[in-house]
Amino acid sequence: MTNQEIVAKLWNLCNVLRDDGITYHQYVTELTYILFLKMAKETGTESQIPADYRWDVLVKKQGVELKRFYNELLNHLGEECSGRIREIYAGFRSNIDEPKNLEKIITSIDALDWYSAKEEGLGNLYEGLLEKNANEKKSGAGQYFTPRVLINIMTRLIAPQPGERCNDPACGTFGFMIAADRYVKDQTDKLYDLSLEEQEFQKNQAFSGCELVHDTHRLALMNAMLHDIEGKILLGDTLSNQGKVLNDFDVVLTNPPFGTKKGGERSTRDDLTYPSSNKQLNFLQHIYRSLKTNGKARAAVVLPDNVLFADGDGASIRADLMDKCNLHTILRLPTGIFYAQGVKTNVLFFTRGRAEKNNTKEVWFYDLRTNMPSFGKTNELKEEHFEGFIKAYTAADRSKIADERFSCFTREQIQDKNNSLDLGLIRDDSILDYDDLEDPIESGEAVIAKLEEAVDLIQSVVKELRSLEVSK
Repeated sequence: MTNQEIVAKLWNLCNVLRDDGITYHQYVTELTYILFLKMAKETGTESQIPADYRWDVLVKKQGVELKRFYNELLNHLGEECSGRIREIYAGFRSNIDEPKNLEKIITSIDALDWYSAKEEGLGNLYEGLLEKNANEKKSGAGQYFTPRVLINIMTRLIAPQPGERCNDPACGTFGFMIAADRYVKDQTDKLYDLSLEEQEFQKNQAFSGCELVHDTHRLALMNAMLHDIEGKILLGDTLSNQGKVLNDFDVVLTNPPFGTKKGGERSTRDDLTYPSSNKQLNFLQHIYRSLKTNGKARAAVVLPDNVLFADGDGASIRADLMDKCNLHTILRLPTGIFYAQGVKTNVLFFTRGRAEKNNTKEVWFYDLRTNMPSFGKTNELKEEHFEGFIKAYTAADRSKIADERFSCFTREQIQDKNNSLDLGLIRDDSILDYDDLEDPIESGEAVIAKLEEAVDLIQSVVKELRSLEVSK
């Protein structure tokens, strides 16, 4: 049985909980605690769990006794244990009211083909479950789940290295950091090429994050643990003063939440130069300020279109970004790849400079949006769609790339447009009379000129007719 088949079986168990009124997101969270106990047994890592609350004890309980014991287990692990166990279970209360439903879930999990699951990797199984949840519109989880293919492309191009400190300040279920860890392991023969000290750093310090939503934070902790990552994952708001501790990073990979703060109030961070009610503008400031100033620290960040053209503080933040960093590439992403249809997004790639001024000389844009198919469940975004972009991004001499989707604007050209970065989109073949739409002022002047010519012609004809009448 493959992990994909196991994920399907686990997901189908959510039907059992419908009578208890449990949402999809609650189901995945509930399943996390039960799965954790089983996975700890399968991987031989039960030492952190008290002997009286391990899987073999839980699976023997039935009926009302099972429900009572399960609630006791949750309470004990969340209050009496320490370390990551306590972080995962802290403050959780079960939403399952019917003992028979709980019993069915536990026995079903116990009956799965765990040998095959371990062969493919339990971390991969859990990621598959999170992805299934994100793709289910009713769960509402898509808002914190970035498409796996996009995560992998961004990670590969940023190329995190052993010994570097990587962070996601809006980490969701920790997908970016899982990908960064996987990338480093693939480049270093699963870390066997590293010394014991270097391996310890990779496990405990290399990958970190921050997540605001408590239940999502639990999923991130579980995901990290299943991938043998013990880095710090804060429960808190990066845009509050808690976020000040998130700094001195070599790499940032993230897809921060879109929108404005409730009530339009500004960020509570008191160290941002341009505090705004626009959350993504505040996240952008935090990100480039959190990078080391060694000329090598870099970031790839998913941001909506309004970050590229917002006036006022938006223009000031973009100017500050281009001063402090080399904003070398902007990828205009296709629509339909996120949970909210019509949301237009981009990936900004930049490297923090050593100096505070004039680090960006030019910005290259790649248009992966115009004249692209509509993406969604029936037409998923795949790695092959990024082939042209990857070729352009990695070219030794970008000016030699013959691709109409790839264009360059100098810092001076951008400054002339009030530091707007809403650039680089090519001609859209689906729009008729594109030239008229492209410059409405110029096209309006052309219409007026033609009308004036027509008036002149009519006046000349009238004059000619009158002269004929006079001659008669």
